Amino acid sequence: MADSDSSTPAPPLNTSNPTPLSSKKENIVPIGSKIAELTESRAELLTRIQGLKQDLQSWRSKLDTQVKTYRDELSDLKKSLNVEVDQLKSEFQDLRTTLQQQQEDVTASLKNLGLYDLSQDTKETANSAEIEKNSDKVHPSTSEDHSSKEVQPAVSE
Repeated sequence: MADSDSSTPAPPLNTSNPTPLSSKKENIVPIGSKIAELTESRAELLTRIQGLKQDLQSWRSKLDTQVKTYRDELSDLKKSLNVEVDQLKSEFQDLRTTLQQQQEDVTASLKNLGLYDLSQDTKETANSAEIEKNSDKVHPSTSEDHSSKEVQPAVSE
């Protein structure tokens, strides 16, 4: 087989066939223009990416500013609300104190006139404590409530 391989003539080199060489040169020109197009396209994409990055940074900055503004507003509203709640608590405490003072004044006046019965005072205190206890319950229809209702008419007579 070695003899048969050596007997076949070798194909001619590129010098004998000029068409492949000229087609390579023709292919080089379009490749060069493609490379130039890709380079230009790459530059455009990088410019667009930079623009998008700047837009994103600007958006973040604006968002941070808005969030800070809203936080400050919420903080101010919270402080204002807390002040108003404290004022209401103080006013209710003043009302409670005033009502207690008026009740004590009325009780003292009744005692001075001799119309006030000390046993009635203890019954009223017990009744008011019972009413407060019953108002705290979820189900007011317990047996204790019925028994307290039976006692109350006897007290009012």
